[in-house]
Amino acid sequence: MMRITVITVTYQAAAVLQRTLNSVGDQRYPEVEHLIIDGGSTDGTVAMAEAYASYWNNRGKGHRVVVRSERDKGLYDAMNKGLRMATGTYVVFLNAGDRLHAADTLQKIAAAAEGHDSMPCVVYGLTDVVDEQGVFLRHRRLAPPQKLSWRSFRQGMLVCHQAFYARTDVAKAHPYDLHYRLSADVDWCIRVMKAGEQEHAPLVFVREVVVDYLDGGMSVKNHRASLWERFAIMRHHYGLLTTLVMHAWFVLRGIGQRLR
Repeated sequence: MMRITVITVTYQAAAVLQRTLNSVGDQRYPEVEHLIIDGGSTDGTVAMAEAYASYWNNRGKGHRVVVRSERDKGLYDAMNKGLRMATGTYVVFLNAGDRLHAADTLQKIAAAAEGHDSMPCVVYGLTDVVDEQGVFLRHRRLAPPQKLSWRSFRQGMLVCHQAFYARTDVAKAHPYDLHYRLSADVDWCIRVMKAGEQEHAPLVFVREVVVDYLDGGMSVKNHRASLWERFAIMRHHYGLLTTLVMHAWFVLRGIGQRLR
């Protein structure tokens, strides 16, 4: 049975972390590695994470928890630390405040991965958006296609980062680019999918909600700077002309949505 690694990066996250821990602890899938990479919190985050780790590690079962708290160079540096530590066959990033959607979510991810002759490079699913109390707000506006490729992200980040399960060997070979401060996850997903195409490994769609995403992440709070980074990433992967055309389409799409 494959192990799935869940990586949660935290900093001063005590107000929202517990529901994330609960959602991983509630998983019926038996082989889970949960890595909590903290940036040196002082608000009770670390104590909460260590209590959770003590509970699961003392049970002596497949749910393994590791907590590391130390200063880092930012979100993506912490995520790279988690990648280096990961021992699962697949890895997913679940931010503090986000939740695995249901108790059988990881079972469904594992079943989708194991249902192919060759190991998929990525298993991906749908996303719901929730508020700070964990209450459903809406389905994510951008929805993944049935057939995904690295070219699909010309239309925007069609798969939420927290709904993107990457094969760990591929993910480790393509760590987050620390030149990007706000949108390195977009670049990372594209590079992982490119690597999968090169080895003819499929990208598999789970046609269900797999994550409840907390509204208002870092890129939302720094919206304009994030857009400039995404433009640079798209230009790098798709070329200037395609990027300009797609951004013109984004503007028209936004106008149309506002007029509805």
